[in-house]
Amino acid sequence: MLNLRDVLRPLWILGIGLSLVAWVGWLGWGGTAIAASASAETVLVHLGTVDGQLVFQPNQFDFTAGQRYKLVLDNPSDQKHYFTAKDFADGIWTQKVEAAGVEVKGAIHELELKPGAVAEWVFVPQRPGQYDLRCTISGHAEAGMTGQITIQ
Repeated sequence: MLNLRDVLRPLWILGIGLSLVAWVGWLGWGGTAIAASASAETVLVHLGTVDGQLVFQPNQFDFTAGQRYKLVLDNPSDQKHYFTAKDFADGIWTQKVEAAGVEVKGAIHELELKPGAVAEWVFVPQRPGQYDLRCTISGHAEAGMTGQITIQ
């Protein structure tokens, strides 16, 4: 026969654990989790142009470590493009990438946008530095599809 104390004990222990997690986050020890709950600054980026120019618009980005951002990437051109900045991607915490009704979580190193595609990349920069951005499709970077990302 079950004792009421034996039934309630696991729930009580779980309650203490959840309370500790809440306190850790409230005290700021959760770092990224706290930044992720803040509103994101939105930055719009065009990969290419309607008339076929191979450029990122804009191609210079300044982010602040610890602040939450949402990059809204769109491809108005008639060919696919990549948003590739591996070292930058290694120095951020990605909350999610969302495109076409799909949400992707985890480490992201580059995004491919097909013609007309739109994607949102929500992240928190962690590691200050300067990072190169480029489209890795043959000939695109050489034609000018490059940029610079700075994390302060």
